[in-house]
Amino acid sequence: MSFNDLEEGAALAIDFKKLKKVAGIESDTVPVVVQDSTSLQVLIVAYLNKKALTHSLQTGYATFWSTSRNELWEKGATSGDRLKLDGVRINCEQNSLLFLVTKEGKGVCHTHTKNGESRSTCYYREIGLDGALNVMES
Repeated sequence: MSFNDLEEGAALAIDFKKLKKVAGIESDTVPVVVQDSTSLQVLIVAYLNKKALTHSLQTGYATFWSTSRNELWEKGATSGDRLKLDGVRINCEQNSLLFLVTKEGKGVCHTHTKNGESRSTCYYREIGLDGALNVMES
């Protein structure tokens, strides 16, 4: 399956081995759920290490650790779709975080709608009760 088919296609291909892959990277990471402060819509789930968290807190903008490139990923650095950090929460076991953000730009996801616009969330598909993958254009 090509990368484009995975991100834009209608075939279900859940990566159940992601955490196993992440465990092999050079930096310790934790997942971070990113949620719109106003609508409470979940925008993206990404990963953080200490460097990414420190950078986020210092700049006031969501920065993640790219598990595929092993480097800081400043969300919106190239697209302009930055995420202003409004708050940070941590779960009871201190093994995941929640970023509350305000979107600056047109979208969040690097994929695009049929009209060529950045999607407002990375959660633009749903799995139907029949197991089919359906695109929900917003």
